[in-house]
Amino acid sequence: MTFAAGRERTRAVAAYGAVAGIGASFGLVVGGALAEWVSWRAGFFVNVPIGAAMIIAAVRVIPESPRAMGRFDVLGALCSTLGMGALVFGIVNSTDAGWAAPETIMALAAAAVLLTVLVINERKAKQPIMPLHLFASRERAGAYAARLLFAGTMIGFFFFTTQFLQGVYGYNPLQAGVAFFPMTVVNFFVALAVPRLTHRFGNASLLAAGLALTLTGMTWLSTITADTPYLTGVALPMVLIGVGQGLAFAPLTSAGIAGASAKDVGAASGLVNTSHQIGSALGVGVLVAVSANAGSLAGTVAVAYTGGSFMLAAALLIVLVLIVPAERRNSRTMP
Repeated sequence: MTFAAGRERTRAVAAYGAVAGIGASFGLVVGGALAEWVSWRAGFFVNVPIGAAMIIAAVRVIPESPRAMGRFDVLGALCSTLGMGALVFGIVNSTDAGWAAPETIMALAAAAVLLTVLVINERKAKQPIMPLHLFASRERAGAYAARLLFAGTMIGFFFFTTQFLQGVYGYNPLQAGVAFFPMTVVNFFVALAVPRLTHRFGNASLLAAGLALTLTGMTWLSTITADTPYLTGVALPMVLIGVGQGLAFAPLTSAGIAGASAKDVGAASGLVNTSHQIGSALGVGVLVAVSANAGSLAGTVAVAYTGGSFMLAAALLIVLVLIVPAERRNSRTMP
């Protein structure tokens, strides 16, 4: 791995979290400005030059990893992609068609079959796309589950808050983007302090504290109504969420690759990102389904925040039950 385990890796992961925070800050404002002054479609073109620049930088800066012969896990890739796609479709489709609709049942059944085949295949494949032994570590398994719930809540937060700011407060896209600043700016600066805080308090304790603060902010937001003032009812909870996300993001990433061997570290980090992406899609789908019949837009958003609070509470419980004890046990066995 490029960065050795310990302080060097902690600083690298924290820098990654800080960049993600500032990217979210500017991304929301730039996206809002483009939507307001050009078109919402223009936001999709912004990523093209950025992606091209990252490809060039990766070739020039990132060292080449050793090459090895192998066989791509085609069945695993197909089952994981189609299975998760069917699961997300089934959940989202239930919002309009209902859980008893034939297409919903078929999608969920297909998801169950495909994901079952995925697990069976990964047990037998010589070079699986998702090595199941990575889940043998309670710390890593807990990190994947907690990240799935955390990402689902946060993407849902952006999705529903944007609707509330524009649909209830009447903000234009640029104003809605700027309205997220209390969270994203705080997130960035807190993420910069993570290496020092991790050295003092430990990765798991910092993660638990971050999730607890995020849960507090989300629970506060769940009381929102159409008459809630922005400053005290939205901005202040956003500050708590920003602090919590800044504290939790890097430790959650570190826990997902903790203890992985040099051979498996790529797959472990891939599972971190996969958990994040799957959680984002599933989280929004679940929150949309849960809040579909709430009535008014403000009521829909409040129900979605409540659902997000339950998801964060589950993530915090996972951290306290799996990750915190695992880190303490590992620290006692270290020489």
